[in-house]
Amino acid sequence: MAAPRVESISSRAIVGEGPHWDEKEQALYTVDIRGSQVRKYCPSTKKETFVQIEGATVSFVVPLKDQKGKFILGLGRSFAILTWDGVSNTPSHIEWIATVDDEDEEKAGNRLNDGKADPSGRLWAGTMGPINGPLSSIPPTASLFSLSKERKVTVHLTSIAVGNGLTWSLDHKVMYYIDSVTDKIDAFDFDVHHGKIFNRRTVFDFATNQVKGHPDGMTIDTEGMLWIACFEGNQIIRINPESGKRLKTIPIPAFKVTSLAFGGANLDELYVTTASVGMSKTELEAMPGSGCIFRVTGTGAKGFAGQAAVLEEGVRDL
Repeated sequence: MAAPRVESISSRAIVGEGPHWDEKEQALYTVDIRGSQVRKYCPSTKKETFVQIEGATVSFVVPLKDQKGKFILGLGRSFAILTWDGVSNTPSHIEWIATVDDEDEEKAGNRLNDGKADPSGRLWAGTMGPINGPLSSIPPTASLFSLSKERKVTVHLTSIAVGNGLTWSLDHKVMYYIDSVTDKIDAFDFDVHHGKIFNRRTVFDFATNQVKGHPDGMTIDTEGMLWIACFEGNQIIRINPESGKRLKTIPIPAFKVTSLAFGGANLDELYVTTASVGMSKTELEAMPGSGCIFRVTGTGAKGFAGQAAVLEEGVRDL
């Protein structure tokens, strides 16, 4: 089998993240966290558009089910709804829902990070502590939250450092989760009906398996295998969560690989986001694709379109 093909398809972001493939639109949505943007890429036209969100980091974008042009975002430490036509550089409207990690001064520097909707449409997102040095120096002041369709926020985990990759098993009975500082992929038994997690255990350890970088974003393929972005590792890997074995490694020409999602008409293309933040001019010259989105084809795997979030009408002002 020929080696997978890796090609850059976008302009450079500061911290590209949160890829979400919208099957109805046949379009890829991503964010630039530090650039405070939501981005849209249409493979059929190769056209890229973005909307600028002033005043806050933008950590994830998830379309709302059956509400065209509406998306739930992580803005700083708040959940919000964006109304956007997919073309304009400015949003039509932003509705604020709730703010998290606001109960004490210790968490004032936190922000929301990775977020996804589970198979029922319930949104999950973790926060992360402030970065003032290497990843290992980030304090464990963050938490993992869910946002129900009734707009109720529930805390599931505390004392985490970097709430990151999320995905669910094919039978919806397991939730996989990453706190990047631990360098581990963990699993929980998952109650999809009540949105509860329990029985935490580790299914893959970067240190034990001598994997370069730190685990960041994550997705699952149709065989139940996990794909992991390796931040500061310039690669993505495929692992078997049952055996704990690494099955495949694909180099990415960017040092800081942040996340990945399946997409394309046949859901057999991997869209990989990367970051350019903190890189010197020399480093960017050596890896000019840093911050770009890469399309990876020829992996032999297929995945799933992004899950839309379900949220009832009715806005609570902050």
